[in-house]
Amino acid sequence: MPTGFPKRRLAAGAALVVAALVSTTACGGGDDDSDGKGKGAGYNAALNKVVNASTKKGGTLKFVGKQDFDSLDPQRTYYGMTWDFMRFFTRTLVTYDTKPGEASNKLVGDLATGPAQVSADGKTYTYKLRDGLTWEDGSKLTSKDIKYGIERIWATDVITGGPAYIKQTLDPKGEYKGPYKDKAKDKLGLKAIQTPDDQTIVFKLPKPNGDFEQFLAMPTGAPVKADKDTGAKYTQHPFSSGPYKVQSYNAGKSLVLVRNGAWNKASDPIRPALPDKITVTISANLEENDKKLMEGDYDVDVNGTGMTQSGRVTAVQDHKADIDNIQTSFVRYVALVHTAKPLDNVHCRKAVFYATDFKGLQQTRGGEIAGGEIANSVFPKSIPGYSDYDPYGVLARKGKPDAAKAKDELKQCGKPGGFSTKITARTNNPGEVDAAEALQEQLAKVGIKIEVDSIDGAQSSSITGSPKVVKERGYGMTMSGWGPDFPTGQGYAQPLFDSRFIFENGNYNESQIKDPKIDKLFDDAIATTDKAKAKSLYEQMNKQLIDSADWMPFIYEKNISWRGPRLTNVYSSAAYNGRYDYVSLGVAK
Repeated sequence: MPTGFPKRRLAAGAALVVAALVSTTACGGGDDDSDGKGKGAGYNAALNKVVNASTKKGGTLKFVGKQDFDSLDPQRTYYGMTWDFMRFFTRTLVTYDTKPGEASNKLVGDLATGPAQVSADGKTYTYKLRDGLTWEDGSKLTSKDIKYGIERIWATDVITGGPAYIKQTLDPKGEYKGPYKDKAKDKLGLKAIQTPDDQTIVFKLPKPNGDFEQFLAMPTGAPVKADKDTGAKYTQHPFSSGPYKVQSYNAGKSLVLVRNGAWNKASDPIRPALPDKITVTISANLEENDKKLMEGDYDVDVNGTGMTQSGRVTAVQDHKADIDNIQTSFVRYVALVHTAKPLDNVHCRKAVFYATDFKGLQQTRGGEIAGGEIANSVFPKSIPGYSDYDPYGVLARKGKPDAAKAKDELKQCGKPGGFSTKITARTNNPGEVDAAEALQEQLAKVGIKIEVDSIDGAQSSSITGSPKVVKERGYGMTMSGWGPDFPTGQGYAQPLFDSRFIFENGNYNESQIKDPKIDKLFDDAIATTDKAKAKSLYEQMNKQLIDSADWMPFIYEKNISWRGPRLTNVYSSAAYNGRYDYVSLGVAK
């Protein structure tokens, strides 16, 4: 289990990072490297503007990552870093604007000429496609290819793991069986999607959903050419509609993209397609990855979850001009599994809240400046639904535990001596195992004994995402992180808390919450066009989830991200939870 420092040095390492960052801020921070080391663009230079703007083509853009992509199949991926990266070879009707910061949240036309024409009743979305759209074999990309790609979401026995928003919206009763089981003679597929001609696609919603275009901007809205669809094997070699195509993919080890000669730049205003080649190396040696980034062997971390403890210290001390301290939209949390006794009892769950040393968990993530603020809300601050509601006094006690109240809750749940359970933590997520082991030590003080089970994050959708596996292995807690699929309450919270989003595989309602009150709050918030009303409903949801101790947030994540000095067109994108916008990147040869 690689960690940044031996545990006795974690606090010292965090203190070094914080001291160096505070020093930078005190000196004015901004764009210059105040310690004189390094020749980069400046500390935090890429937060709200483009660093090293350039139109120069050529060279090889080199990514490294601790964890592989969850899937290269657009209908199966649910990792934010994959969504960001996938735009090199996958296009959608609409996508997020290639601009720094909050401006990136604007939806613009990609395969379509622009956002949809929406009917007055909010139920019909019509798109016109751009001219000159092609597949990597040079054949024309049509509206039928987009329809077919989206229909694959319904093949849940083969196509698993991706978000279900489109499926839930267009076919809430689950009547369509997917393209592999379509028995209709006409083979027209899902009736809610119509393709009157090759350049037009129309979506018919049973009821309005103001976030529908956000769904189509996800990879699940991408086209797939039917005669190139290899089902569950499609992830091994997806067929490109973008400026790059897969040359080789060795799962868990490497990916190489090369230029797609059939791509028509005139049809694509989004992608500058600057590098000649793009490589991704997967290595579980987190500290070595950071070292090689700083030595120039690689340009950027594809996972975008920040440097390790030791990497942060070295980068802040010696390469301050090449890093950004990014405030992400991610919340780090512990899901408390309702089907695992005795956590089916609300008082046992509340005991966990009171016994947790949130300040201690914050330190394992790098402290407040490098790691993020202590969380009290299930929603991040950037999403409507966040509030300062703090019934357990987490913020009032500055994150410190309340052992007396924890023991009282244990008595109320019939476990005065405590109980035992298991928690999962991903080995390839910096700080997660450390945080789980810190929580193990904290809860033991009130008699709650937890066993830490380290898992490969690339396999989490079939482990913690499988209620059957969770039950078989006796997991009572899952430690993970979550950011919005798109910047609304629905886009952040529905996969986490809606009972209708509990799936046999790829389940992200890890607490397995089945609360009709929560489901109704989602329905009411989604149905309203009044943003203030929706915000109020999501705030009620936050209160309900916290009062029931369903899901324990502990930090609003920040991270220290390496920005390779060779990179051009670098900027942090709010649409991708603070990651750099990969599709805009180039390299100075």
